[in-house]
Order: sequence, then C-alpha cells, then structure tokens
Amino acid sequence: MTAAPRSPFIRPDWIPAVPKGLRILITGATGGLGRALVAMLREGSDCVIGAHGASQSFEPAPGLIPIRRPFESEADCRAVVDEFAQAAGGIDALVVLSGCILYTGHWKDISEEQWRREQVLNLDQPFFLARAAMERMTTQGGGGRILLTGTESAIHGGSPTSFPYAVAKRGTECMVQGMAREGAAHSVLVNGLRFGFIESGFHQRWHARTPQQMDERAQLVPLRRGGHVDEAAALMIWLLSGWSSFITGQMIPLTGGDWL
Repeated sequence: MTAAPRSPFIRPDWIPAVPKGLRILITGATGGLGRALVAMLREGSDCVIGAHGASQSFEPAPGLIPIRRPFESEADCRAVVDEFAQAAGGIDALVVLSGCILYTGHWKDISEEQWRREQVLNLDQPFFLARAAMERMTTQGGGGRILLTGTESAIHGGSPTSFPYAVAKRGTECMVQGMAREGAAHSVLVNGLRFGFIESGFHQRWHARTPQQMDERAQLVPLRRGGHVDEAAALMIWLLSGWSSFITGQMIPLTGGDWL
C-alpha cells in the first residue's frame, strides 16, 4: 500500500514580530527549535536576544547576546537569567527550550539515579529558570512573558521509552498554570507549547531515529508530515507579541492533529 503524500509546508510571506526592544532570553537556543526562533526574531523583529547554549554558542552580533553557561542547580539557572538581565538591562521574556532525553530504555528498567536525572533536566531546571525570570520581571515592572515547552504525548501517558520525559512535561503543564496565576497580578503571562511531532532534530538526537522511522512516524499524523521548526518559531513569537496579551496559563498545541 502506498503511503499518502505529505501535506507540504509553504512558508508564508510574512512573520509575526515582537515589540521593539523586547529583551528575550532563550535557553536551549542552539537546538533545532532554538535556532529557528533566533533566526526568525532576527529576521522580523527589532529586539534583544539572549541566546543560551551550554555546548555551543552564537557569535556576538547587534541585538544578540550569546550566553554559554552550563546550568545544573537552582543557582546555575539563576546565574543564566542574571547574566542576560545585566547585559540587556533587564528581561522581558523567557523561552525555555532546553531539555533532553538521556534514558531511552523501557521505564521498567530505569534506575533511581536515571529517573531523578530526567526530572532535574526537564522539570526542575525550567522551574528554576522561570522563577528567577519572574522575580526579575515583577521587580522591574512592566510585565513579561514566560514560555515553557511540553509534549503532546504527556497527556496520553508518554511512551515506554520516553515515559520519564513525559512525566516531567506533564509537570510543566501544572507549572504553567500555577505560575500564571501568580504572575497575572504583575502582568507576567506564562504559557506553554505542547509540541507534537516536530522535525527539529530532537528525535534523531535522543532516539537515533532513522529517515525511514521519521517517515513512518509522520504517516501517523493526520497531515502526514512533521511540523516545521519555522511553524513552531512563528507560534512562539506570536505568544511573545502584543496579540496574545489576553492569554495566560495555557498549553498551546502544535501537533498537526496528532492523537485525534
């Protein structure tokens, strides 16, 4: 049986933009989603970007502040936020794209140490980053935006080989709601993106997926393709723009209809 053709992604001739001078810190900026977001912001917005990458970095450029600082603990996460805020004169937005899957076996065989490691990377660190950013935003006044990332599989129990990651991302959904409640009084909006199958390199990096496996996975999506990183970047920029000023505490899905 011949697989149905993919629905093509055709890049629109316009992109959303953030307010002029917005100071945005992006952690995990050297991954597929992060690089797409940085590129689209630089293409269409006049803003200040803090591009964080622990293993790689961007070259310094007008409006771009590279931050190469590994983080592990709460103090490390706070230091990343502080470094950007000091360099940019404040922080108006935080986008947390850092995170990974280190354990790829079945969850029945995961050790306590491996389990805790997955939670530190995918739940603890986003919390400490978001808390530090919110403290800065509420102190400086003027509100702010915080975007966290989830996964569509988390609301379906994850998979046997990504269960710890999915558990952490389900916790992120609670974090988005609780922090949005606290931030509302200070006009700090907190939202999350519930990604489906996005062709960002994530699956190849952490699960060593082959091109054939990627194609087979795409066929499970009603639109018969994975999401493009530019589609994800555009949605994130829209959530950072003035058009989303009445949205907080929400997980916005980008799934191509997956799990319908």
